[in-house]
This record gives sequence, C-alpha cells and structure tokens, in this order.
Amino acid sequence: MSWYYVPKPTVVPAENFNPSEDAAALRKAMKGFGTDEQAIIDILCARSNYQRQQIEAAFKNELGRDLVKDLKSELSGKFEDVIVGLMTPPVNYLCKQLYKAMDGIGTDEKALIEILCSQDNDQMHEIARTYETMYDRPLAEHVCTETSGSFRRLLTLIITGTRQDPSEPADPDLAVEQAKQLYDAGEAKLGTDESVFYKILAHASFSQLELVFEEYKKLTGRTIEQALKAEISGDFYDALSAIVECVQMAPHFFAKKLFKAMDGLGTDDKTLIRIIVTRAEIDLQNIKDEFEQMYNKTLLSAVKSETSGDYKRVLCALIGGA
Repeated sequence: MSWYYVPKPTVVPAENFNPSEDAAALRKAMKGFGTDEQAIIDILCARSNYQRQQIEAAFKNELGRDLVKDLKSELSGKFEDVIVGLMTPPVNYLCKQLYKAMDGIGTDEKALIEILCSQDNDQMHEIARTYETMYDRPLAEHVCTETSGSFRRLLTLIITGTRQDPSEPADPDLAVEQAKQLYDAGEAKLGTDESVFYKILAHASFSQLELVFEEYKKLTGRTIEQALKAEISGDFYDALSAIVECVQMAPHFFAKKLFKAMDGLGTDDKTLIRIIVTRAEIDLQNIKDEFEQMYNKTLLSAVKSETSGDYKRVLCALIGGA
C-alpha cells in the first residue's frame, strides 16, 4: 500500500453552472409556506464548494439576502449541520470543527487527531493561519491548553508545520537511519523514548515516512503498527497510529473512522458528518471502495441503516450511488 493513490471525489463541479439560476431556485425552495428540502439537496450536493460560494454571492447580490441565514432559519438538526457544513469554505469548516472539539468542558481528542494528523504541511499552515484569523488565538496555543504530555508535543509539532516539504524526494539512506532511531528508542530498550517517535513522525514527509516504515519492517521483522502498540498507549498512540495509517492509505483510515462512528449502539453523527462533508470533494469514492472491501457492505447501505429523513437523503446524495 502506498501513500500515493489517485484521489476520487464523489462531488465534482457542475457543468453549465449558473449561480443566478441556482440562487433563484434555492430562494423558491425556501419561500412561502414549507420548505422544499429535496430541491436544496439536489442543488447543493451537486455543486463544488467553490460553486456554492458563488451561489451565496449571487443570492446576496441579486436577491439581497443571506443564503446561510435563510438556510439556518428553514432547516434544523443534523440536516442543517450538513447543509451549513457544505456552505462553509473547507479550511474554515475544519477550523470550526477544531474549535468545537476544544470548546467548553472536555476535549474531543478523536476529532483533533482525525483533523490534525491527516494534513500535509501546506494544509496545516493554512488551517493554522485561518484559525488564528477566525478565533483571534493561535491554534497551537489553544491545543496546548487542552492536551498534555507527549500527545500535546506531537500535535504542537504538527501544527507549527515543520513537516518536510512533500515535493522534496524521499531519502532512502536517511530512512534507514530513522528506522534504526525508532527501533533504538522503542523496542530495543527498556521504557520508550517518546520524543524520538514524535520528532520523526511529525517532521518527515508522508513519502519519507513510507520508506521509514518499510525499513523498520526490514530491520525488525515487525510492522511499525506492532511496535507502536507494544510501546505506546492512550491519545499519543492514537495520534501516531493515525499518522501511520494516513501515510499508508488515507482512505483506509477514514473508512475505519466511519465504520466506528456507526458501529454498536447509537451513531457518532459529528464524525459521520465531518468526514463525509470534508472528503466528498477529495477522496470519498476511494473511502467508499475501502469501506466495502474492509466491511463487506457499502458505505451507502451502512449510512442508510443508521440515519433517517432529510439527514439520510443529504448524506446519501454526497456519498453517491454504489
């Protein structure tokens, strides 16, 4: 498995796109008594985020109204959460999700891990910049107040964006050295030198890490996952293991997250919404393929059995046919 795969979205830009027509159709769907939810789903789930921003601008300029405000006043619950998510520029949406994960009592470590550990350097820089603009507070500083120990140090290193540039070629000799450093810091000694783990896993590019993990297996006969499981625990383990999974195959990581969100009693709707909204224009088709391979059922059928009403319809529209 390689970190390099061809990302296949389920939502692509509409052809023959006319923002004025869409704005008028959305206004009609919300005007008067009752709301035509299906019309809202049909339009917004078949447009790219960039096109939705243009519809919002047309709605304001031509109809003198705030589209997001109108949608919020007409919709409710989880259906509203998905639609408002679709209307938010992707990086702003991720920043809002990070803020929600840390706001109030308790911290949603799983959301922090899922968002922060799956980004490359450029994406991470953009998220950090946008977060500070939106909340007038550095993301790294906010994360520091909500986390502790090695988990905190790892996330801080990821946010401050010192990961090697993905355009730089991976260095096989360095990978051999880094694999040995990981072995010496973990399995080869009593106790674990966690700093070596977070320095390498937060600094090396994904293509470099892929080589490191291959070298680790050659050197020790064990996978890096086996080593992490034996040496590390808690949120720090979850975060390192998320990086490993995203290096090897991001769709696999997200498919597993979606399965867990729907497994057992109750549904983790926040995770379900976040992954489907954020990955629809990136690699949701790859995630669907992985999901089916891993769990022997389609993502669409799993979501259908866990959700209902307009909420179900909007998620299924984003996921697309089998």
